[in-house]
Amino acid sequence: MLGLIGKKIGMTSVYNEEGKNIPCTVIEAGPCVVTQIKTEEKDGYTAVQIGFGERSEKNVSAALKGHFKKAKTSPLSKLVEFRDFEKDVELGEVISLDILEEGAFVDVVGTSKGKGFQGVVKRHGFGGVGQRTHGQHNRGRAPGSIGASSYPSRVFKGMRMAGRTGGARVKSLNLQVVKVVPEKNLLLVKGSVPGANGSHVIIEQWS
Repeated sequence: MLGLIGKKIGMTSVYNEEGKNIPCTVIEAGPCVVTQIKTEEKDGYTAVQIGFGERSEKNVSAALKGHFKKAKTSPLSKLVEFRDFEKDVELGEVISLDILEEGAFVDVVGTSKGKGFQGVVKRHGFGGVGQRTHGQHNRGRAPGSIGASSYPSRVFKGMRMAGRTGGARVKSLNLQVVKVVPEKNLLLVKGSVPGANGSHVIIEQWS
């Protein structure tokens, strides 16, 4: 697996060779710095930790300052581990968009937008309890029945009900890389990516 950390910029659209308009998400991906290389002997598993984004030194703990100093880099705002990293890297090495090619498929991980506490219509797409007829003045967005009475006399776990929506880790699978702009560290992927503009995303490419 190969991976990068990026920041979601927003959405745009580009035309392909057939003249079809393709909606794309623009991601500022990299440059990322290798901040730690974990080994089976020392850590119990193999992984590569990379960092992305600038961070003020006054907001970094002494332990993290030493961690970044060992990698000979300035403080970074986002750290992510990638297991089974297919590229041979060294501590302090800079990883850029060169590892991705146009036409490749990637998975993008982000934190979805938080919607707060929502009802079943917005959270699960329920249609409500019938139309507003026969005196049903307040049933338009109600959940309806959530279980039987005498048996089982309880509500099963996993019942779709109202609750907090969004703000969760979401992975979008198999998004095609439409365009790579290495001089500006920009990556255009087909379709939507979870998260708000300006939020961090993780880009994974599996061989």
